[in-house]
Amino acid sequence: QKEKEIYDLAGEQFNINSPKQLSVILFEKLELPVIKKTKSGFSTDVSVLEELSAEHDLPEAILIYRQMGKLKSTYVDALQEEIFNKTGRVHTSFNQSVAATGRLSSSNPNLQNIPIRTSMGREIRKSFIAEEDNKLLSADYSQVELRILAHLSEDESLMDAFLNGEDIHTRTAMEIFGTTANRLDAEARRMAKAVNFGIVYGLSAFGLSQQLKIYPKEAKKFIDQYFQLYRNVKVYMEKTIEDARQTGYTLTLMNRKRYLPDLNSKNRQAREAAERVAINSPVQGSAADLIKLAMINLDREIKQRKLKSRMILQVHDELVFECLPKEEEEMRELVKKEMEEVMPLKVPLLVDMGWGENWNDAH
Repeated sequence: QKEKEIYDLAGEQFNINSPKQLSVILFEKLELPVIKKTKSGFSTDVSVLEELSAEHDLPEAILIYRQMGKLKSTYVDALQEEIFNKTGRVHTSFNQSVAATGRLSSSNPNLQNIPIRTSMGREIRKSFIAEEDNKLLSADYSQVELRILAHLSEDESLMDAFLNGEDIHTRTAMEIFGTTANRLDAEARRMAKAVNFGIVYGLSAFGLSQQLKIYPKEAKKFIDQYFQLYRNVKVYMEKTIEDARQTGYTLTLMNRKRYLPDLNSKNRQAREAAERVAINSPVQGSAADLIKLAMINLDREIKQRKLKSRMILQVHDELVFECLPKEEEEMRELVKKEMEEVMPLKVPLLVDMGWGENWNDAH
């Protein structure tokens, strides 16, 4: 169906997977503007097609076709091959010490990268269903890394926002754009969200400008305004880098070390990369510590209470459980308590929960 739509838009049949043939259709037949050249001719990569979508419907149709093809080969076809005959289930392996931050990673197959951001991606999640007579319970930490940053930096503005139950992205957007909450649009909040999370990852003004498709000068202004609002975050970050330079490592909340020898490198790029890691590691590493500790506590409690429900998946800040409907209320209370009270922080941890027949409905 999508192929027919593409052929109709192009006015002829051609090999959709051939960049050369697509280039001829776009730039010679349809005479669309050339955005980027490569050694082999005119580029038809994602960024080019996104830009050309404003000129004609064909580039957007090609983007959707490519996305569908990737979803089919990577997930729909590949996951069916992974079903274990004896259980009728897909079983992943969790790796404890692959990610340097301490996060669990998943392989054979990787169940931590099942798409969620697009409507087509969410269709893949719908295929993960509970066993007969069971439902899925999803519990997801809300903005856990920003809450950990508030705890570590002890920044009063950031802590107050979480203690008062404010939307942190709205709070940041109000400061950056100098307006009130009721006058903010979704785009302003989206940009503020990118700033909030970008700061945690040590994102530069250039990196933020690329992400938001704005000028670096404007991105720098956003970052400067962020540090005007959350002054102690900057103090904390500078101190974290300096401490790590002296000791050679960063620490998580559970005192797990990450060694960063490049902090003293003579190579500026290597040194700056290590500084970004020094900023992020205590935050992301502590988030990994918290959820692992919560998993241990939950596993113990579920066994002690002799519940039939069980934990079946961890996706970074999210835990997924397969539960009997009659155990729903007890599991909701237990999971919420163990995840939110896993460690005393200066700001509350918050868990969003969902319940459904499949993973998408539960999330």
